[in-house]
Amino acid sequence: MAAEPTPQAPAQAHAQAPASASASAPKPDVLAAFEAAKGFMPVSEGLALYTAAVEAGRLGLPLLEVGTYCGRSTILLADAARAAGVTAVTVDHHRGSEEQQPGWEYHDPETVDPEIGRMDTLPLFRRTLHKAGLEDHVIALVGRSPQAARLWSSPLGLVFIDGGHTDEHATADYEGWAPHVAEGGLLVIHDVFPDPADEFTGQAPYRVYLRALESGAFTEVSVTDSLRVLCRTGHGS
Repeated sequence: MAAEPTPQAPAQAHAQAPASASASAPKPDVLAAFEAAKGFMPVSEGLALYTAAVEAGRLGLPLLEVGTYCGRSTILLADAARAAGVTAVTVDHHRGSEEQQPGWEYHDPETVDPEIGRMDTLPLFRRTLHKAGLEDHVIALVGRSPQAARLWSSPLGLVFIDGGHTDEHATADYEGWAPHVAEGGLLVIHDVFPDPADEFTGQAPYRVYLRALESGAFTEVSVTDSLRVLCRTGHGS
């Protein structure tokens, strides 16, 4: 692996909120829906994601998420998309990632379909969007991220990578979707943990984050806990 680049903002620090951050904060009902939804993203990272989505929405292009789970973060992207007059797209096979399977720390028995005995978060996701009143602002692609990416051919204002945490899956998500980020668009990566102790949960996203910086195509904009926001400022990926 190439030597670790020096990000524009220190990885251990929280980014300063842009001057327009207060104007881009979600309304109380949207934030309440986010907090009530099943999922793992803390409020601090959710607010940073929302700010990025509002900023990216100004490009007039779709906002895409890889890793829907039950729709917690989708609520924020959908509300930002609604405000911008664009569409949020979310991609997931809804069978759960590695750490969400039975026997692992992040497994939730409520996500298992009792008839087939496998995880199926799609009904929970649909319920989440319905309760939030955001169904009309989201297109859900149900399937494997690399397969969906091969069919995609248009630019995106934002790509949010929050899928599988193995190198295989995180790399495939990056290689499949990062090339579609438009000039001035944002690449957002979740669960970026530089500490090698977090090998299973955050090292693969961290390596993808480093790759994006090393490519010269992306410049870091903000850091909020494990959430990294990068802007496309060059070609390639």
